[in-house]
Amino acid sequence: MKQAQHCQVTHDKITANPKFQELVKKRTAFSWTLSVAMLAIYFGFILLIAYGKAFLGQSLSGGVTTVGFPIGVGVILSAIALTGIYVRRANTEFDELNRQILEEAR
Repeated sequence: MKQAQHCQVTHDKITANPKFQELVKKRTAFSWTLSVAMLAIYFGFILLIAYGKAFLGQSLSGGVTTVGFPIGVGVILSAIALTGIYVRRANTEFDELNRQILEEAR
């Protein structure tokens, strides 16, 4: 029973901390920004497939490879890049705020 009370007190300290509110706000805004960017890239590609078949089907250099191939690879690489951007910010700014919040909750 005592541990449950301790956990509740710690939880209350963390959620009341202004740094926690800042962390939640920053992380949520950043996540939504990256999500919207990825959705725009993905749905842009899908729309291009639907309405730009002739463009995507053009040969790059007279060979078998079409314009659509590097664009499709670009969509995949953009997902990897956006994930890397999130991880970098999470490992620097977000982790530091998290560390400060936990220290202040002790």
